Amino acid sequence: MRGAVLYGPRDVRFEERETPKIVKPTDAIIRISATCVCGSDLWPYRGIQPIAQPTPMGHEYCGIVEEVGSAVTSIKPGQFVIGSFFASDNSCPNCQIGYQSSCQHAEFVGTAQAPLLRVPLADGTLVTTPDLPSGEMVPSLLALSDVMGTGWFAADAANVKPGSTVVVVGDGAVGLLGVLSAKQMGAERIVAMSRHQSRQKLAREFGATDIVTERGEEGMARIKELTGGIGADSVLECVGTQESMMQAISSARKGGHVGYVGVPHGVELDGEKLFYAHVHLHGGPAPVRRYLPDLIKLVWNKKINPGKVFDLTLPLDQVAEGYRAMDERRAIKALLCPTQ
Repeated sequence: MRGAVLYGPRDVRFEERETPKIVKPTDAIIRISATCVCGSDLWPYRGIQPIAQPTPMGHEYCGIVEEVGSAVTSIKPGQFVIGSFFASDNSCPNCQIGYQSSCQHAEFVGTAQAPLLRVPLADGTLVTTPDLPSGEMVPSLLALSDVMGTGWFAADAANVKPGSTVVVVGDGAVGLLGVLSAKQMGAERIVAMSRHQSRQKLAREFGATDIVTERGEEGMARIKELTGGIGADSVLECVGTQESMMQAISSARKGGHVGYVGVPHGVELDGEKLFYAHVHLHGGPAPVRRYLPDLIKLVWNKKINPGKVFDLTLPLDQVAEGYRAMDERRAIKALLCPTQ
């Protein structure tokens, strides 16, 4: 089969790759219905996160089960399934308290920009939909595989409560779905920090009540102004840079919560500043598997439509254009459709 391979900075190729097969009895093979390019894929694409060799890409996926290993009991061929970027057994102590992305037997699922995908630990990783979905529902179900689950974790980690004031730092797909998550959790005021008109529009569709275009010291001052000098109850950090993390911490009220899900690059925290900030910090790789059953219900019952973050749809063999469009900020998120 052919799939996406990253060779180096801005060099993505769609080329022959080995067709995945059952390796362990706990594996499943799924035929991809849709996959996509993630904002975190842009770190290695830009050369900020070096790669040692040509690397297959893609960690967001949904599709139809083709084959299962002999030990798989809860998943069967023909079912439509969604999984997370970390395979998990869903039974170890870390999984049991809801941190499947830190499963003691976790395996990264990173070869999904292809027609077929091997998913390890299938029973613990994959969640089925009630039935085969309509084509129009697939983008929203795909979003649950990472960006919606990650946005939801950001809001959960930031302790978003009904009636609260929330600030979202970052206007990529995760930040926008963090807005949607905060809205679902009952936030009364949601401030989206964004400089891009198309993203501001979608943020408002998802529930943002205010838009702040300023950054740095000006951005912090604007948040304080909007909150009567106090700061936000909850702040979602969805970028992963030093500036975005400090923006998030400084935007929170004393005793407030910061949920950080942007993959950190060059982030260093000053212990003394953190000590006097008096904020709760919680984050990390999102335990998407924890949220999948409830998020599937929300999509299935048409309560949320996270698939709106996909503003570019391409055939899978044009994956390189998907990367370029996101790198140049011509697209929020690129949806990739294999030719079946």
